[in-house]
Amino acid sequence: MAVPRKKVSRMKRGMRRSHDALGNPTYIEDKDSGERRRPHHIDLKTGKYRGRQILEPKADA
Repeated sequence: MAVPRKKVSRMKRGMRRSHDALGNPTYIEDKDSGERRRPHHIDLKTGKYRGRQILEPKADA
């Protein structure tokens, strides 16, 4: 069975865990509608992606 040779210090443990933190989601302003959306995602209000109509536009209720 594998057993660690030495105790891992708090600094080394923290450095290893530093990449586990959750980041804030990124949003961009859409060129056509001016709405904020996630990059590489379809704009659900207009139904467009990269200038092409992919989905039917969302009907305002």
